Amino acid sequence: MNRYEVIIIGSGPGGLAAGLYTSRAGLKTLLVERGMFGGQMVNARLVENYPGFPQGISGSELASLMHQQVTKYGLETVTAEVTGLKSGHTYGVLTTDGNFEAEALIIAAGSEYNKLGVAGEEKLLGHGVSYCATCDGFLFRDLNVAVVGGGDTAITDALELSQHAGNVYVVHRRDQLRAGQILQQQAFAQPKLKFIWNTVVEEITGERMVNGLGLRNVKTGELSTLPVSGVFVAVGLKPNSQCFANIVSLDESGHIITDDLMATSVPGIFAVGDIRKNSARQIASAVGDGTTAAISAFRYLRERS
Repeated sequence: MNRYEVIIIGSGPGGLAAGLYTSRAGLKTLLVERGMFGGQMVNARLVENYPGFPQGISGSELASLMHQQVTKYGLETVTAEVTGLKSGHTYGVLTTDGNFEAEALIIAAGSEYNKLGVAGEEKLLGHGVSYCATCDGFLFRDLNVAVVGGGDTAITDALELSQHAGNVYVVHRRDQLRAGQILQQQAFAQPKLKFIWNTVVEEITGERMVNGLGLRNVKTGELSTLPVSGVFVAVGLKPNSQCFANIVSLDESGHIITDDLMATSVPGIFAVGDIRKNSARQIASAVGDGTTAAISAFRYLRERS
């Protein structure tokens, strides 16, 4: 079993930042990524809220630059899926491309947006279909858009979009919102928000860009179309924490519980970014998490040596 001082699981901005700091500190570090380096960041067509890029930068380009920077300092990487952990004096990381061992772990496995699972959703991702209003709302200035969902995230997204878009249609399968009362009051007071109740999305239409939604009323079965230039899906996130559930403590939604130093319930295991409880789910905050976790891991290893 190949041994490292630190193994990082996941290569989103939190994982890449952690790898930069551990590698520059001289710690032998391995980063395990199952897909594309950059995580959810690569899906953002234009990132305008990350410091240092006043003209904005595509998520894929930002991910590529981060990856280049961290590997420059000796970070090793492997493309594989983590299938389990073994705890003991050190930690075993079991993957589809072999098993590895480390004295400290940083879990940056992120989360996945719940999908609608309708025609057009995958095809038009990044071309009018988005899961992040904060990331992409600016692109729809003065255009009509839809938000699908009725919880806190959906209404927060709708209010965010109202600062940029024309009309914002909130499509919700029930006849009342699940969002908190303060958010509801703000939403109903915002004239740009239009509510379409008891309705689900059946299809997202468009060739190169989104041009509309096919809707169905769940009570009457009536079908209709809604012309929009973008649709923001806000029907929840699922943290990628399943294979860590028997090792570290999770909250009721499956997010890893950490303290302000990114430490989990198990000494030597840290968690960063979307997978941890109370994450801000932003590139900048994930980078901060990764930096904090790397410094915490360095101190942990120094104290036990």
